[in-house]
Amino acid sequence: MTAVANRIPRELRSPRVRGAGFDVEKVRHDFPILREKVRGRTLVYLDNAATSQKPQVVIDAISRHYERGNANIHRGVHFLSEHATEEHEAARGTVQSFLNAEEASEIIFVRGATEAINLVAQTYGRTQVGPGDEVLITAMEHHSNIVPWQILCEQKGGRLRVVPINESGELLLEEFQKLLNTRTKIVAVTQVSNALGTINPVRRIIEMAHRENIPVLVDGAQAVPHLKVDVQALDCDFYVFSGHKLYGPTGIGVLYGKSALLDAMPPYQGGGDMISSVTFEKTIYNKLPYKFEAGTPHVAGAIGLGAAIDYVNGLGMDNVAAYEHEVLTYATEAVAAIPGIRLIGTAREKAGVLSFLLGSIHPHDIGTILDQEGIAIRAGHHCAQPIMQRFGIAATARASFGLYNTKEEVDALVEGIQKVREVFA
Repeated sequence: MTAVANRIPRELRSPRVRGAGFDVEKVRHDFPILREKVRGRTLVYLDNAATSQKPQVVIDAISRHYERGNANIHRGVHFLSEHATEEHEAARGTVQSFLNAEEASEIIFVRGATEAINLVAQTYGRTQVGPGDEVLITAMEHHSNIVPWQILCEQKGGRLRVVPINESGELLLEEFQKLLNTRTKIVAVTQVSNALGTINPVRRIIEMAHRENIPVLVDGAQAVPHLKVDVQALDCDFYVFSGHKLYGPTGIGVLYGKSALLDAMPPYQGGGDMISSVTFEKTIYNKLPYKFEAGTPHVAGAIGLGAAIDYVNGLGMDNVAAYEHEVLTYATEAVAAIPGIRLIGTAREKAGVLSFLLGSIHPHDIGTILDQEGIAIRAGHHCAQPIMQRFGIAATARASFGLYNTKEEVDALVEGIQKVREVFA
């Protein structure tokens, strides 16, 4: 365990599932919000793709920092500053281990996956993309992995190319291969679709791109809560994710990048700890990772993220993935059996997401009625409007699952959808 985790009192550490299977009831006990009542009913939280709930150990780690150790980091010689610096950098080491990055300096703390993608687009992208050059993405990307590349292409005269998907919501890899060419300067692809749940074959995608000497950014925001990730095994050039989807706090995320690429990239923002020395004539930038961490960092967020990673590591990501697959399979079969249901996204490899329509009922109406039953889902385009356009729809209702969801909650969802049918009968 990291230095951060070691400071958590023993009675507050989660002893959950260390090689003995997955006990979801014990896991649920770690999340205080799951005991809340909504509309007089026990909360059924199925909006994990938007944000996950937080275990007590994460809440405690953040509170403890503000109560006992709050200080700015890296620049102080007093005890609190040194203590906060140690915890912040221990969290960086926790992320390094979690992703299996080669070096801790390859881990950049940012506000979230969105900022990480913008950072790469405006540093690496601006130095590599010129008039007529191409950025290759896919039809299932979140807006955060579309708009930064559109902005870059508008700035540099480049062109955004898009890999299509089939009716099941799977990438057409033969089309991906055709789109790779000497003008392609970077590929940006989601590992797991937030709107469909599709798990993309990113390792194969990276191999195909690397044969053409094209770097690859992987958006892992929806992947890290569900799958074990090894950036060295993937051989991706950049990997991004957000802490708040991984049972950690909001406002903190991670950019992983290979050292050689990060070293060659110009800074993204100026000021604070990204500086080694400043004169009016010239500024010398700090070394990695601090070159990309301008200003006062989100110290409590990094500490909270480290605690969240320690928590899921204690459960075992393989255990989490197996359990969630079981719940998703159960939910898919149960919801698909409801008359009038149309599932959107039926890829063979999926994680965490069940998007659906119910006859001509608007998804917002579905979500509103389910909310009256204490069931939280997401209704809308999920910041993935091109996917909606691909399927000829405006929106879907989306139930998304986390490690604390149960089959009983799936049953409650099915009962809630049946009530929607009755209301609109």
